[in-house]
Amino acid sequence: MKRSAVLSILIPGLVGALASVPAIADNVLYDNTVSGTSYETGGIGVVAGFTAITDSFTLPQDSTVTGAMFGLWVGSGYQATSVSWAITTDPFAGTTLGSGTSNVLSSVNVPTTAPFATGDGADIDQVFIAIPNLALDAGGTYYLELDGVTSNDPNSIGAYWDESDGPSAAYSDLVPYGSRGIAGPSSASQSFQILGTEEGSTVTPEPSSFLLLGCGLLGLAGLVKRKLGP
Repeated sequence: MKRSAVLSILIPGLVGALASVPAIADNVLYDNTVSGTSYETGGIGVVAGFTAITDSFTLPQDSTVTGAMFGLWVGSGYQATSVSWAITTDPFAGTTLGSGTSNVLSSVNVPTTAPFATGDGADIDQVFIAIPNLALDAGGTYYLELDGVTSNDPNSIGAYWDESDGPSAAYSDLVPYGSRGIAGPSSASQSFQILGTEEGSTVTPEPSSFLLLGCGLLGLAGLVKRKLGP
């Protein structure tokens, strides 16, 4: 087989392999965990059937939100499975920019020596959820609201959103579930990150994408070798 013919196979194959590499766009747009993924050893905010927590964040430039990470205390040995969320312009009021119930995409148990409430019975998970692409403008103050957390703990009625020493302003509604409207007393700042892409940012391929690309190139190289012969 002529080399020109081989190149006619190889070049389109390389272009196709590169085009098929997925890109990950989940940059950290806002970080309220103080030191990245640290969690407090003290008080907690309630996220259960009768209480919702909302916490503020701002964005330095126009962005598209694609997910969130937060710390949740759940029953020892269990994990959160879903959470109801909303992003609004005011705590429990104003305009709702996006809302829904998302399954937990992944959770990582974070070792801690912190007591839970009176001292026992819970673990803390670093939880990730997806948020359908939500375009937000720079400079505005937005609020991430969490409630209705479910877990695989049959004895649990919810979970607890971990506190942080971050700069954000948090509020608890302190009213029965489904009766939102007026924010209750200010709560301690909570641990969370807002994930997504900034306008004009360059997406970064995830490591697994490079691995897939490498495997594809090796396969193409083997094909070329077979076509050219020994």
